[in-house]
Amino acid sequence: MSLEEFKALGQKLAAHCRNYRDASLRRSLTQLFVTLGLFLGAFALTCWSLDVSYLLTLALAIPTGGLIVRLFIVQHDCGHGSFFKSAAANDWLGRGLSLFTVTPYHFWKRAHATHHAGCGNLEKRGVGDISTCTVKEYRALPLLSRLMYRLYRNPVVLFLISVPFHFAILQRLPFGQPLPARQIWRSILGLDLALVIVLGGMMYLIGAGTFLLVYLPVLATASIVGGWMFFVQHQFEEVYWERDGEWSFYLAGLLGSSYYVLPKAIQWLTGSIGLHHVHHLNSRIPNYRLQECLDASPELAAFPKKIRFLESLKCAPLALWDEDNRRLARFADAG
Repeated sequence: MSLEEFKALGQKLAAHCRNYRDASLRRSLTQLFVTLGLFLGAFALTCWSLDVSYLLTLALAIPTGGLIVRLFIVQHDCGHGSFFKSAAANDWLGRGLSLFTVTPYHFWKRAHATHHAGCGNLEKRGVGDISTCTVKEYRALPLLSRLMYRLYRNPVVLFLISVPFHFAILQRLPFGQPLPARQIWRSILGLDLALVIVLGGMMYLIGAGTFLLVYLPVLATASIVGGWMFFVQHQFEEVYWERDGEWSFYLAGLLGSSYYVLPKAIQWLTGSIGLHHVHHLNSRIPNYRLQECLDASPELAAFPKKIRFLESLKCAPLALWDEDNRRLARFADAG
């Protein structure tokens, strides 16, 4: 199929996706309260496990962190205006969920909208995405800059250090962000103040040591899982990247976003965000309708890059866009 045929297919499928934009108040509230209830119960259980074994605490931190990912998906939907029909309700809930996800809502909302508007566009990299050099750009870098980029894209550094550091620390700092300063300062520092009050209150109630022994592994789990999900949705070998004049929103959605096939329990925990091509074709679809939208169109399930978990691990070393061969490449391939 030619790119023009893919573009026409993308337009057709985007029209199909528009039929699934409407949020259901009942389903939204059910998802919110069930997820919040499960998270609070899991967090309490993880705190209790400290009296039994810290290995049990670390084990319980995994599903508890997974529930933060699910809360983040709700916050993500609020940012797209898709969780409630009311814009004000979306924003109030999005801000409230920041206390669980530690992600400043309005700052993230602006950055993520920029990501959607330019996903796969080589001229619009750098906001709301994972930094990616082309092979030619990488070769032109000074030696120290090349070494720093290789360190940044090392999977161990990226997922086990950089992503948790970004969520826990960098999101607390309003400096050097490529968005309007006034909004950034208000969003980030407002959340920082709220976190000091809420997390400080939790430490006062149950003890700082107890709280941190539970909270830090839970937050680390959530950030690593969330970071990996975001990575694999746009960092696979046959991904779509194009220069500004040739870039197409529909091709970016259909060919530049993966269909990450996960076990049903993990798909539930991650709010079906692995159906990422559907989400990029229409970001106003609530997460709980993504599967419904996919099931109603065999073409929507057939054409995007379908990635299963074991296959997705092969994406981790990919780090450079090879414009000549139109694929994401490893450092070894760049010479």
